[in-house]
Amino acid sequence: METIVALATARGRAGVAIIRVSGDLAWHVCHALAGRVPEPRQAQLMTLRDAHGDMIDQALVLVFEDGRSFTGEKTCEFQIHGSVAVVASMLGACLAIDGVRTAEPGEFTRRAFLNGRMDLTEVEGLADLIDAETDGQRKQAMRVLDGSAGRIVDQWREDLLQALAMIEAAMDFSDEEIPGELLAYVEAPLARVSTSLREQIDGRRASESVRDGFEVAIVGRVNAGKSTLLNALAGRDAAITSERAGTTRDVIEVRMDIAGMAVTLIDTAGLRETQDEIERVGIERGTARARGADLRIFLKSSPQDEPQGCSPDDIVLLSKSDVWGLPGISAITGEGIPRLLAEIEVRLGERVKGSSIFIRERHFDKLSRALKFLVDSQRSLTPTANSWELASEDLRAALRCLDGIVGRVDVEDVLGRIFSSFCIGK
Repeated sequence: METIVALATARGRAGVAIIRVSGDLAWHVCHALAGRVPEPRQAQLMTLRDAHGDMIDQALVLVFEDGRSFTGEKTCEFQIHGSVAVVASMLGACLAIDGVRTAEPGEFTRRAFLNGRMDLTEVEGLADLIDAETDGQRKQAMRVLDGSAGRIVDQWREDLLQALAMIEAAMDFSDEEIPGELLAYVEAPLARVSTSLREQIDGRRASESVRDGFEVAIVGRVNAGKSTLLNALAGRDAAITSERAGTTRDVIEVRMDIAGMAVTLIDTAGLRETQDEIERVGIERGTARARGADLRIFLKSSPQDEPQGCSPDDIVLLSKSDVWGLPGISAITGEGIPRLLAEIEVRLGERVKGSSIFIRERHFDKLSRALKFLVDSQRSLTPTANSWELASEDLRAALRCLDGIVGRVDVEDVLGRIFSSFCIGK
């Protein structure tokens, strides 16, 4: 592959910037700019000069050999001072060397995947880690980035290959009824994989909620204090508050972090009968949005107020408790705010339990298809060998689905398993 170079840190003024060079000419670039190549993986302070001998900067220089870098290729990293001018001069000096070009977006990670340093799920975990806004999203991304998804797929693959090897051997070397013990050897790994697949698929909603965030809707009658509560929770004036009824005409959203979970608070238009067309549309939109929220907070405008359409999972609170002198919540005095945040944390935390380690739509598509093929294969496992060919084909299809998740599987693995598991020809 061509040697590529790019700024690996954020653009703009900074204390330190990192220029990364990857490819066969990476060490040549290092020698051309620094005069020599330091020992691999041992950072050294070196003076960098351009092709004319003019000094560019003093920087820490770090090189990696083939197979030991992020991309799996020879790599050099220059940790320079992060001024715009220094970065521009360094990139210019690198690109002036024949055979070096600017990296395309994501190309370093792409090379890491192509060189076997990362599987597809780890690539996606890295992308999610970069985009993580909360600690919960960071932890979820790290679980994927550290290879957890790949390891569980490898375990499924191991079990399916074991079963497939048994099936292939039975079809090749048995013209009689399949022994019961051999059938059991095939059924056991398939049962383990199907159970595990269902568990991961069942945890999809929780996994997606952690990645994309939860929605919590604040609903209630007009002037129940919804916008004031939203502002109190957000710590800023996100919504206009007024004594005039019907101030909120549309859905107002505030993104915040609650106990490491990304939460979007939704302030909806007050519920009431109205002749105002704009307000009526706002109420309809807010009601529809609240209906699809992960959690709803119903604010009672008075002790006698009875919330309409409330479910047992909703949080119901008396608003303006400072006015009524009764237990509830007051966005003005702060009474009940800590308890409400704690309750939101508990309610949403329960939904996170049992979340899948997989995080993307394509993951769950592949998992569902793999499970379908696996179930079909289990149905074909009868005591007669005639139907086992169908089971074999379904297992191969299931393996291809898993291959689509992590990007690896080879038919030679099946052949290798057969020869290692049976004393064929002995």
